[in-house]
Amino acid sequence: MGQAGCKGLYQSLFDYKTEKYVIAKNKKVGLLYRLLQVSILTYLVVWVFLVKKCYQDTDTSLQSSIITKVKGVTFTNTSELGERLWDVADYVIPPQGENVFFVITNLVVTPNQRQETCAESASVPDALCYEDNDCPPGEPVAAGNGVRTGRCMREGSAQKGTCEIFAWCPVETRSRPTKPLLGEAKDFTVYIKNFIRFPKFNFSKTNVLDTKDRTFLKSCKFSPENPYCPIFRLGSVVSWTGSNFQEIAVQGGVIGIQIEWDCDLDKAPSECYPRYYFNRLDNRFSGNSISSGYNFRFAKYYRDAAGVEFRTLFKAYGIRFDVMVNGKGSFFCDLVLIYFIKKSHFYRDKKYEEVRDLEVLAQTAESSQQAWPRTLGLAEQPEVQDEGGAQKENGCVCGQLLQPASIAG
Repeated sequence: MGQAGCKGLYQSLFDYKTEKYVIAKNKKVGLLYRLLQVSILTYLVVWVFLVKKCYQDTDTSLQSSIITKVKGVTFTNTSELGERLWDVADYVIPPQGENVFFVITNLVVTPNQRQETCAESASVPDALCYEDNDCPPGEPVAAGNGVRTGRCMREGSAQKGTCEIFAWCPVETRSRPTKPLLGEAKDFTVYIKNFIRFPKFNFSKTNVLDTKDRTFLKSCKFSPENPYCPIFRLGSVVSWTGSNFQEIAVQGGVIGIQIEWDCDLDKAPSECYPRYYFNRLDNRFSGNSISSGYNFRFAKYYRDAAGVEFRTLFKAYGIRFDVMVNGKGSFFCDLVLIYFIKKSHFYRDKKYEEVRDLEVLAQTAESSQQAWPRTLGLAEQPEVQDEGGAQKENGCVCGQLLQPASIAG
């Protein structure tokens, strides 16, 4: 590079460049440009602001608590159990009420089981045998009820039998009733109480109507027109999933109850109410599918006069209810406080803190002390409640803060 080139490069370091605009007097180009501007503006106003409401702050960290309580009684008369009255202590598991609870609708009962030897059930494939060597002693029967003793037990002259086992005998019967034992459970009711809170906005609410009428919960039933009544009839919940109660009561099933809180907190707290969705979660498309239904076993233990333990085994079929809660709360508050209300400069100064040197800070502190008596008139904003038990505390209540400005305007 020559001397002249180096000199030109050096001088260019001190050049200042500015933009130059050329105005094209062309109607087609101008019209296309304005249409593009209008399209962008329409997208921002309609989609971004009105539809998506992107001007709002959103809180998805929902805090929730669920309390459930089932009510209802029914009477049965069976050969295994005799005459029996069933209440919530008999058919609801767990009894204390959680977001997952189970209601018994059908039972297979095996009474008076004792620990002794007996033949394994013929419905267990691993228990089939032709001779004693097929039943090695001490080995458990896969998917069976006990431990082999080493004997193959056959009835009469039959060539094939089942292994003798040490177990709770007699072993469980495999037949399932075709008619549900507690078919009347369709008229039982469940009380689902849900507390929610959006911590970012300090907003809380419940799905129960805030009323002093003590008879409200005893007389109301949930419906889409009455979302603040948390009393649900079990038969109605099952029908809302598209299932038949008597069918699901025979072999059991799993029902999901979803409570969704999608709250626009710019509106009145009464506009934030729960929406309920009901779904069948187990395989409902084939009644004979091995993946459909729901059951489990439990036993009640006793001792006879000689102190020997025995038990009654229950294989319980029923409906498991899973209550799930989700939601989000959105709020316009910061944008309104900082820019649009009458005293926005006051809230803006509180939100944003300036860092200055020590001399300026000292002067500011002195002036603040002189102005202190004039600030004693500021009062806290009271909290707001609605009929659904909602609360907005004074940390961020747009409705109250906007009111003076709207009157003045």
